[in-house]
Amino acid sequence: MFDITIIGAGVSGIFAAHELATSGRNILMLDKGTKLNDRQDSYIGFGGLGLSEGKYNFTNDFGGELEHKTGYDAALKLMEDVDDLLCRYGGSEAELYHTFDPELTSRAREAGFGVLTTRTRHLGTKLSKQVLQRMYDYLEARITMKFEAEPVQITRNSDGRFAIELPDGTIVETGEIIIATGRSGNEWLARQCQSLQIGVGEARVDLGLRVEMKGNQLDSILKHSFETKLSFAGDDYTATTYCMNPKGRVVLKLQEGLAMPDGQNYREKEDGSPNLNFTLFVPSRFPTLAEADAYLRGIVRRINQNRQRIAAQRLGDLRDRSDSSSDKGTRSVIPTLEAEFTDLRDEVPERYIEVTLAFLKALETLLGEPIDEDTILYAIDGKLYSPAIETSETFETRVKGLYIIGDCSGTTHSLSQAAASGVYVGRWLAGRDR
Repeated sequence: MFDITIIGAGVSGIFAAHELATSGRNILMLDKGTKLNDRQDSYIGFGGLGLSEGKYNFTNDFGGELEHKTGYDAALKLMEDVDDLLCRYGGSEAELYHTFDPELTSRAREAGFGVLTTRTRHLGTKLSKQVLQRMYDYLEARITMKFEAEPVQITRNSDGRFAIELPDGTIVETGEIIIATGRSGNEWLARQCQSLQIGVGEARVDLGLRVEMKGNQLDSILKHSFETKLSFAGDDYTATTYCMNPKGRVVLKLQEGLAMPDGQNYREKEDGSPNLNFTLFVPSRFPTLAEADAYLRGIVRRINQNRQRIAAQRLGDLRDRSDSSSDKGTRSVIPTLEAEFTDLRDEVPERYIEVTLAFLKALETLLGEPIDEDTILYAIDGKLYSPAIETSETFETRVKGLYIIGDCSGTTHSLSQAAASGVYVGRWLAGRDR
């Protein structure tokens, strides 16, 4: 019998467990994946997506709406506490940097852009694993952890406690539950919410072309920062740059049977590339998760053609409406990801083409120079969010004692805010913030 059970061992669950580990409560953590050293999956297992490049953006400008629960300043303070914990376990080896540039902000506004700012600690995969291993070792000595143990069902007992059925038929009894299953637990969580009659809101999906350009193309706006995040508004959309990687590579991302172009920071390889890449995401909203998921899958599967196919086109060819299928000759931008060059207008909805072209035209105004026509556009990157779950300001659902935190709550969309939500609820349940 446990006092609190945490379902999900991603960053939100880990940081909640860390807050509760010395509370004197009997804590259980369950995850459908494996221990850190046994992980083969990029999304599931101890650390969740925190085992990727470990990029923590400490900001309220993007990455979720944690401030709606905690207040603006409190959210920033929670993220500072997350950073302190990362550093306690070795994260300080990666230097903290910021993207605030008042000169750029003023210039960007004149060209029609907004600039989103953040302080960032980018651990990289190697350091991220080291930090997570140290946190795992700390928790292993203080709480109970079970892996490959995705709960089959959660029920509420007559005494107010919960019964959690595990795959082997074991029934775990617990006083309170924190669900922290992340994006990968969406389908499982939807079933639990339906069973427990917890309200679920609309779902969001971001899609966009990943842009790979000459490494010095953005030098005039990256004078004081390693990267930047630009937002660009049209009549019925706001597009935002995502995962900017100077000297980085475009790599293949495999997620839930889909192949998409992703960005990899230059720190992940011994040598960088001469290019810079980012995705221009355009958000869409749907009444249900199923509709959002079907929209994303329909577009990506058509491009994939039942294989790991990525489509691409040169900017000049896209503007001229000419076919890039014979991509030969000397080029100023050499692709870092193998792709099939074709006419992207035949591959993706026109909306994403027109938004990208409008963004790049405005970017030329901001830069004061043309974008190289050899710039490559890859189709198509995507990000599916969890729907907003009906919870209180402390992330408690209508079912007393059941909390939903992190990205699966629909409130956070980033490592930093997910981890901060874990700190927040962990402290609440430990009684330190009541």
